[in-house]
Parts: sequence; C-alpha cells; structure tokens
Amino acid sequence: MPNVRPYKSARQNVWRLIEGQYRPATQKIVDTSAEQEALEHLLEASKPTIPPDCAHLDYQFSAPFRYGCYPHNSRFRRQGPTPGVFYASEHALTAALEAAWITVKFYRASPDTAIPRTARNHTAIQADIQVPVALDLTDPQMAGQGNWTHATEYHDCLELAEKVRTENCELLRYQSVRDPDARANFAILTCRAFAQPAPVQTQTWHLFHTPDRVIIDNETLRQRFEYLVGPQRFEPVK
Repeated sequence: MPNVRPYKSARQNVWRLIEGQYRPATQKIVDTSAEQEALEHLLEASKPTIPPDCAHLDYQFSAPFRYGCYPHNSRFRRQGPTPGVFYASEHALTAALEAAWITVKFYRASPDTAIPRTARNHTAIQADIQVPVALDLTDPQMAGQGNWTHATEYHDCLELAEKVRTENCELLRYQSVRDPDARANFAILTCRAFAQPAPVQTQTWHLFHTPDRVIIDNETLRQRFEYLVGPQRFEPVK
C-alpha cells in the first residue's frame, strides 16, 4: 500500500438512497396509530445501541454505524464486527444506480425468485459532510497505487480503509463501478463527518427492474433514466 497519501480537508454534499417503506411496513399489521407507535418502540428497543458519537444523528445517518456485525465484505468494510461505513454518492442518480445494483445482485444470487412487476420506492437523502482529513482515490497520486475499482475484489480497498482509519481519515472519494458515467462515490468512516445531524434535502425515487434493465424515476424532479444490466455494471440504452 502507498506510504504517502495526499490527505486534504473536504466539504461535500452527498446522496444515499434508502428504502421508502419503513413505516408502511408496520402500519399493515396494526389497527391504530397508537398501536403502531408502540410497535415501533418495541422494534427500536430490540435493535443494537446507537454508538455514543452517532447518537445526535438522524437514524438515516446513524444506521450504518449501529449494526456492528457486517454480513459480508463490501468495498471499504470487512465482514464481521467492524467499524461502520456510510456509503454515498456525489450525484443522486449514481446513488440510485448503486441501490439498483444491490437488487441486481440479489436476483442473480436467487435466480428462481421472480422479479416483482412493481417499482420499489426509495427516498434519496442528502447529507452535508465536512472533514479535516479526506482522501481522493481518483487523485493521480493514488489512482495507480491500488485496485480501487475492481467490480468484485475488494482486497486493496479494505486494506486501505483499515490503514487510513489509523491516520484519522474520515472520508474516501472513489469512482463508482456501477455508474456507466463513472461519477464519484464516497465512503464516510465516522459519525463526526456529518456537519448537520439530519438530511438537508430529500427526493423520491422509484426503481423498476426487469431481467435485462432498470428504469429509474426521480419523482421529485420528474426525470426518467433507463439502463441495461451488464455483467458488472449498468450500460446505456443505445
């Protein structure tokens, strides 16, 4: 791994998509608002304790840091009891593509599961991030010092994430693998990185999947995008 890293301070607004069904899911099994509130409290009490340095944050920001046992390796977080990572994107569309790829992976792993013929609803949340120490992996000094954009192998990224945490780095900027326009993603490594405790902006998005493509609607801005599903990324429709 590189011994010298071009750390800089950073201030950046980033986007992340979250599922939009968290309250309707419990509403379906109760009869009144009071019952729903009681059920929500029971569910909250059953979850892991929020880390103290994340307690001031909206749950949409603190959730990735709350669950300490991670089910599988991701680009900058190892499987097991490892520190949390808030993954986000510079553009909301990139965040939508990243969320859509998770669904693609799920159905590839379960080929006998039918893809629903309805769109999945998501909320795009925008976070205001400010950190004194950040690292841009698209910087020419870093670009050739590790494989930061492999579609499935995360060894170099995981090694780097562990090292930079010891050097007080709180933000990694890197190229999206799933976005055909290769726009930027971010890995936020600490709760201290959030300059504001709640989203500064939200949008409503809908993701509709078929076996060979995804149709993405930004309801807020009345925009529609369509992509083909490639082997490891989305491809433009020609």
